[in-house]
Amino acid sequence: MSDAIYSSPGLRLAAEDHHHHDSAGKALSGFWLFMMSDLIIFGLVFATYVTMLRPVSLAGGPGPKDLFELSGAAWETAALLASSFTFGLASLAIKYERSKTEVVGWLVVTLLLGLAFLGLEVREFAHMFAEGAVPQRSGFLSAFFGLVPLHGAHVTAGSLWLIIMLVQIATLGLTDAVKSRMVRLALFWHFLDIIWIGIFSIVYLAGITL
Repeated sequence: MSDAIYSSPGLRLAAEDHHHHDSAGKALSGFWLFMMSDLIIFGLVFATYVTMLRPVSLAGGPGPKDLFELSGAAWETAALLASSFTFGLASLAIKYERSKTEVVGWLVVTLLLGLAFLGLEVREFAHMFAEGAVPQRSGFLSAFFGLVPLHGAHVTAGSLWLIIMLVQIATLGLTDAVKSRMVRLALFWHFLDIIWIGIFSIVYLAGITL
């Protein structure tokens, strides 16, 4: 029998430690349920946004063509996609038991890219507010600010979680418990990347063509 069990990418548990292995499996299963419920919430908000992409929902206010800058959204997309890639490198470093310095390095780069994404998004919102494009202006803007900032709030939560994990790695090391939490954070981060691709395609790319 192999001296290790790989229950998921980046998670290595000793074969004889069945209690930790079972606990990690249960935690991961529970986290999948949480993400499925979160996916339902995003699906509802996406549906609301799509129904508001009508001239009557603009209420005489600005529409997607008037507000969205594709170049800015593209930079946000590049930052988030790059952060997902660097998180993948951190997960591989954990899985193949590379040095803690390498793992921390990739996670720090991931955090910086996530913060860059948030900074670009805040700048976009500030520009829209300066143009009078506030949520109460129209149904379209209410739907927009119900969807895009919701994703931004998730990225903020993921960034805070990442900071906590960096502290835990520095103080506890790459223990089985820390690895298990890292697997769940990686799933959450990549999930947000997929949601953003949907936002970029439906809100920004489709929006500027309407």
